[in-house]
Amino acid sequence: MQKLMGQLMNCDVGVDSLEDEDYMQVSQKRIRCSMTSLINWYESVTKKTDSETPSKTRASSCTHCQPPPVVVIFKDMESFTTKVLQDFIVISSQHIRELPLVLIFGIATSPVIIHSLLPHSVSSLLCIELFQSLSCKEHLSTVINKLLLTTQFPFKLGEKVLQVLINIFLYHDFSVQNFIKGYQLCIVEHFYSQPLSVLCCRLADAKQRINSLSHDQCENIRRLPSFRSYVEGQVSEKQIALLTTDNFLKETTQKLLEDLHVYHENYISVLRCLHVFTSSLPKHPLGKQIRELHCACLEEQVWETEEYESSLQLARMLNKSDLVTMLQQCVEIFVSSSGKEFDKTVEKLKEFLTQFQKLEEAFQEQDVSVSSQKELQKKTDLYHLQKTLLELKESRRAKKLTKFEMLRFEVVDYIDSLVRNYLVPADHKTLHEIMYFNTASVLREHLNAAPRIALHTALNNPYCYLKNQALKIDGGSISNKAPDICIVYRLHLECGRLINLVDWLEAFSTVVMAAEGQNADAASSDQVDDIIQARFIRAVSELELLGFIKPSKQKTDHVARLTWGGC
Repeated sequence: MQKLMGQLMNCDVGVDSLEDEDYMQVSQKRIRCSMTSLINWYESVTKKTDSETPSKTRASSCTHCQPPPVVVIFKDMESFTTKVLQDFIVISSQHIRELPLVLIFGIATSPVIIHSLLPHSVSSLLCIELFQSLSCKEHLSTVINKLLLTTQFPFKLGEKVLQVLINIFLYHDFSVQNFIKGYQLCIVEHFYSQPLSVLCCRLADAKQRINSLSHDQCENIRRLPSFRSYVEGQVSEKQIALLTTDNFLKETTQKLLEDLHVYHENYISVLRCLHVFTSSLPKHPLGKQIRELHCACLEEQVWETEEYESSLQLARMLNKSDLVTMLQQCVEIFVSSSGKEFDKTVEKLKEFLTQFQKLEEAFQEQDVSVSSQKELQKKTDLYHLQKTLLELKESRRAKKLTKFEMLRFEVVDYIDSLVRNYLVPADHKTLHEIMYFNTASVLREHLNAAPRIALHTALNNPYCYLKNQALKIDGGSISNKAPDICIVYRLHLECGRLINLVDWLEAFSTVVMAAEGQNADAASSDQVDDIIQARFIRAVSELELLGFIKPSKQKTDHVARLTWGGC
């Protein structure tokens, strides 16, 4: 009740900070945490809302409308204390007329868990309705569509960086929130490490910023690999002007950034159009999700891949109804596109649709086309799929193509020409470094956890993390000022499969006493100081807890080593 009232009344409530657990402080007033107080708050809020509603609106509204309910979300129902949940439901049910409640239970396992956690006397008080949220993959597709496949945001991810984020999502956590955090990390790294990221903004702002670039920033543009390739392709007079005249460089940079923005507009539209054709093909050679197709287009010239050729062959066997539906979807994509170069494309696609409407196929030819499509949609292996394609290819050579088949070939060839013109990889465009973050190694270092390597580095070379000059080591020596566990770990690396605890203790004592400045006679004495022995035992116990050693029954006073090769 405390947490519920605290969240509803927009105040922080903590049991430890309260003198009396039955009361809480709200606006310098002590309010009792009870259902009566909650009902009074609800009535005051609903009355205030009604009083702020215009009279005409109230008159036109339904007289039987109920006030809005209070929605309480239990994110993880399985983790709630069963008795507390039962009591809350029972108490709330007794005041349902005064305080309408809607309880949303987040269930990670199965809806049957409700009857396991709640007895029949409690579950009978609930009117239960089941619903399921969208899968995490669908949420990821929504995020990618709204963040990456849009011209609203100039910042883009390179193919390797995007693949790292998607792989972490698919093979590690299925967390859309972590994907967004990784995306935010890419933004921070890009704007921190790339001096020219100041131009990664809206085109109008970028033009203003280009005019105010300093000479050093102009030199940074000249150092970009894509710009150097661009300069090499120009005539000698223009090369000299680009490399020596800042004003001419700024004018050229403005034009190149305009071309890059136009490229993004055209790229996204054609990518969606290609996805319409390839997402429904058997076996999905270019992937079922648009993110897979996007990665393939960023990686290389997609029309040179075997998967693309296979997709074209399958597209040339689509039936009339599917082909017309796809063309209609492509027309909608290009009409809603912000690109200005697709007016002729829309006219051409509408012309294809008109020809399909006028076209009348013979029933026998339609049956052949439909049967071949159904045959390809059957679950089969690659050998039979290739065999079917070869047979269809041979049959086409033997007979004359029908009008429908000729028109279908024209449609596929036209889509292929759009792909070759507009889906050029981003790294082939000049100044792509300004907008694209491509440093996948930095992202992997932050997001791909490698605990064994990090642990070995910390124990073997503590200076890497502590940055203490006294801990710097030369070669394979052991620093006598390192933490005890680091000294014990370095000594254990020099041992074999079984480690003698007595020898290990003596070596540890020698290193520690050297650090404390004691003489060699004390270090070589038979009796080890009790404090040093206690420190050794604690360090060895910590190594055992980390999984580097374990007790051995083969020999007395020995432990077995569990890791090799420096982890």
